[in-house]
Amino acid sequence: MQLLYGTGNPAKIKHMKEMLHGIEVEIIGLKDTGIQFDEIDESGNHPLENAKIKALAYYRKAGLPVFSCDSGLYIEGLEQDRQPGVHVRRVHGKVLNDEEMIAYYTSIAAEFGGTVKARYRNAICLVMDEEHTYEYDGDDIATSYFLLAAQVHPNRDPGFPLDSISLELQSGAYYMDIKDSNSVFDNGMSQAFKQFFRKTALNEQEIYEKSPLPEI
Repeated sequence: MQLLYGTGNPAKIKHMKEMLHGIEVEIIGLKDTGIQFDEIDESGNHPLENAKIKALAYYRKAGLPVFSCDSGLYIEGLEQDRQPGVHVRRVHGKVLNDEEMIAYYTSIAAEFGGTVKARYRNAICLVMDEEHTYEYDGDDIATSYFLLAAQVHPNRDPGFPLDSISLELQSGAYYMDIKDSNSVFDNGMSQAFKQFFRKTALNEQEIYEKSPLPEI
C-alpha cells in the first residue's frame, strides 16, 4: 500500500521508511507527487493537533491517503511556560535556524548545570478519506529520555540540529558519535508505528480486498 507522508523533510521520510521496514507500506514524499503544496499554518498547541491539521490539508490537496506526524520537546524541570512543546524552532515569535536552535538549547542545559533530561512526544494522524481518519499520540511512540548538553559536538546532522547536543542517557555518548542514533531514540517506537499502520491502513486495505464485488 502506498501512503503519502506529509512532510518536506527528506531526513524524516528516510527515518520513517526505516521504521516501517518489513510491512507492506510504501512511503512517498510530497515532492514525489509533483503537486505544489502551500505552506500550512501549524496553529495547534499540541503535537496531535498539528499532525491532524497537516494530514487533512495534504489529503484535500493531493486526494491521496496521507499521514502526518508532529512532535513536541519537553524538558524536565523547565517551567511550563518555557516548555518548547510543538514550537521547538520558534522562540519569542522568531523561527530559529539550526545554529540558533543549538545556541538556545545549550543555554537551557547550562541553566541546569550542563545537562538536562528531555523527551520528544510524538503524534500521528492518517487520513484515508474524508470518513476514515485515525490519530494516535500514545507513550509508545514517544522517544526514550535523553540529555541535552551545554557542550556542542563539532558535527551536524542537517534537519536534526539538536542531535549535536543530545546525549544518550545511559552512556553519555553524543548521538552524533553513535552509529545508529535512531535506535537510541526508538525505545520500541518503530514497532508501535508499525502496529498503528497494521491496525489502520493495512486493515482497511484487507477489508476492501475481501469485500464481495457488487452484482451487475
